[in-house]
Amino acid sequence: MPPHKVQIAMMVVAMLAIATAAPAQSPYGIGRLATPAEIAGWNIDIGRDGRGLPPGSGTVSHGQEVFAQQCAACHGDKGQGGVGDQLAGGQGTLGTAKPVRTVGSYWPYAPTLFDYIRRAMPQNAPQSLSNEDVYAVAAYILHLNGLLPDDATLDGKSLAAIRMPNRDRFTGDPRPDVKGKACMSGC
Repeated sequence: MPPHKVQIAMMVVAMLAIATAAPAQSPYGIGRLATPAEIAGWNIDIGRDGRGLPPGSGTVSHGQEVFAQQCAACHGDKGQGGVGDQLAGGQGTLGTAKPVRTVGSYWPYAPTLFDYIRRAMPQNAPQSLSNEDVYAVAAYILHLNGLLPDDATLDGKSLAAIRMPNRDRFTGDPRPDVKGKACMSGC
């Protein structure tokens, strides 16, 4: 056998030995099971009912400060939009030819606002805000949409109690492959 074919055969044997020696979680023989600590680090989702909201609180005024520093460059100083989506306004437009989907006009559940802000914002440093800052930014955005007074303090309990204006316009999707998922009427 030519030397280069011997080298290839030896590499294949070595790769197979390595792949079969490590405990794997996939049919491809790679990876490992995540530890409970690793899973806990990524298990940060918040249910629409507020399940999973962490301790902490934030005020509208503190939220305005954090928003000015971390969010306004993309979303505008009053949530009017810019490079990033418009976050405030749009109430009453969803049934029109030009709907404006904002937190106040479209978002169905307030606790998921906390989830999104904590998980994805600011875009250049996701998951960098403290829980207190996330509560405060959520409070400010809800205030911009007329859902909280300017002296409000938001925590897990008060956030879960907010009834969003568009909640009842979402309906279950009857398609069997998306059982239980919600969509706007007409999906």
